[in-house]
Amino acid sequence: MALVRWQPREVFRFRRDFDRLFENFRSDAPAAPSTWYPSVDISESDDGIAVAAEIPGMKAEDISVSVANGVLTIAGEKKEEKEEKDKQVHRLERTYGSFRRSFRLPTAVNADNISASYQDGVLHLSLPKAETAKTRQIEIKAS
Repeated sequence: MALVRWQPREVFRFRRDFDRLFENFRSDAPAAPSTWYPSVDISESDDGIAVAAEIPGMKAEDISVSVANGVLTIAGEKKEEKEEKDKQVHRLERTYGSFRRSFRLPTAVNADNISASYQDGVLHLSLPKAETAKTRQIEIKAS
């Protein structure tokens, strides 16, 4: 039988994690404020970078997009719908609040020609590469 060193910190961490797990099941416990981040897909082609961010339940005017120093930032605020007083709420699972996601771009982009569209809860960004970042084929002259 192997001896195992007792580490009291591990016991306390387990208790804290266990309490946190069941905290949401208590009916008298207030809902903890939640932070949410939209899921984002980023892909690169020869011409530019494409970004798709899932941001359901928001209006386009509540979302801001900026590019500065090679960093793309998507931010916004999802506002909570007002609850009617004559209704009894049984479950609230949707998340609300502000978010900010920043990504370092893999290459230089032409910030003047960035296009954005928002449809069906998905934000689509097209960031064309700067001319200096595009791959060029160099012709070799034989002497």
